[in-house]
Amino acid sequence: MRRSAWLLVLAVRTTFHSISGEWLVPKAKQLKAGEAEYSSSWIGIGGGCLDTACTLFDSTLIQAGIGHDVDAAGSADYYAWWETVPAPLIRTGLVVRPGDHMRVDIAESALAPEVWTITIANLSTSISFGITLPYTSTYGTAEWVIETPVVISDTGAVTVGPMPDLAIVHFDNATANGLPAAFVAAEQMQLVDFDLSLIATPSLPDSDTDGFNDCAHRKSCPTPRSELR
Repeated sequence: MRRSAWLLVLAVRTTFHSISGEWLVPKAKQLKAGEAEYSSSWIGIGGGCLDTACTLFDSTLIQAGIGHDVDAAGSADYYAWWETVPAPLIRTGLVVRPGDHMRVDIAESALAPEVWTITIANLSTSISFGITLPYTSTYGTAEWVIETPVVISDTGAVTVGPMPDLAIVHFDNATANGLPAAFVAAEQMQLVDFDLSLIATPSLPDSDTDGFNDCAHRKSCPTPRSELR
């Protein structure tokens, strides 16, 4: 996967045993007629760069979030999911719609190491999904992400995405290890194609440094002016 993200890095922080965040499900529209397009907004622990040059990666990843795909006919599909790499992504039955206020929590048990609870809550409907499961993590990074998958065609050609036209994703009330995330600009990552063309970019942190905007198909991304409530 390639991603536009805010990444808390082991080298400048600590190991990560819990993460949370809130955001509104973005409306997804077809960017190019006749094209199937894919994207997700999620949070997770692991899977990121372990140094500022991005030469070392965390090979583990426990994550959960929202998928917002568009098929070739232009119909959008929204769904809540979770994943523990290398196992495949699992869709939940939680109903989500554009504009729904979501909260995701991923936490390792303080009493049972390597036992994790994932909770995906739709705050707009007061309905949630939860699961507790074992997973071995290296605890290296914490991430708040929008991304699109790397696609390999029948001919072997490798491309990023394509990413649909997404509304701005506003991540807020983010925590890591139970504390406000305290984002700093040096830890942001842009989503680029293999030719380095920009696909998505995060904004600067909001005023209390626990949130930011993530913008697809825009040259710049405005900083959030308000808090999610």
